[in-house]
Amino acid sequence: MTRLKITAGPYTFIGKLESEAAPKTCAAFEKALPFISEIIHVRWSGEGVWMPLGDLDFGVGYENATSYPAPGQMILYPGGVSETEILLAYGPVCFASKAGQLAGNHFLTLTEGLENVHPLGRLTLMKGAQPIRFDAL
Repeated sequence: MTRLKITAGPYTFIGKLESEAAPKTCAAFEKALPFISEIIHVRWSGEGVWMPLGDLDFGVGYENATSYPAPGQMILYPGGVSETEILLAYGPVCFASKAGQLAGNHFLTLTEGLENVHPLGRLTLMKGAQPIRFDAL
């Protein structure tokens, strides 16, 4: 189990990579560490924040894919119908784009700092883009 430190806006979280359920996605993400981006609030999916990544190619297909991540779960959409993105649920989510419902690879679950997932989502909704950084522990 690989643990990551995630710093998002003013909050710090610890998460574990879901290496057994999504080994290719986790390996590709580990190679990209440290991963630095910005989160913005989702448009169609519900209570989530996302990192739009354009045509960034992690070189993975679908594995452990879901349209309904639980709060504290992160999914990676490898691209196709919509652009590549990473989404973090902070409340109810049905992952979608302007093209309709999508599914992303559940590759990371927050294990510490969960009490701040909802405040991070609300902060992003009300105040706009927040920096996010992923580092191996």
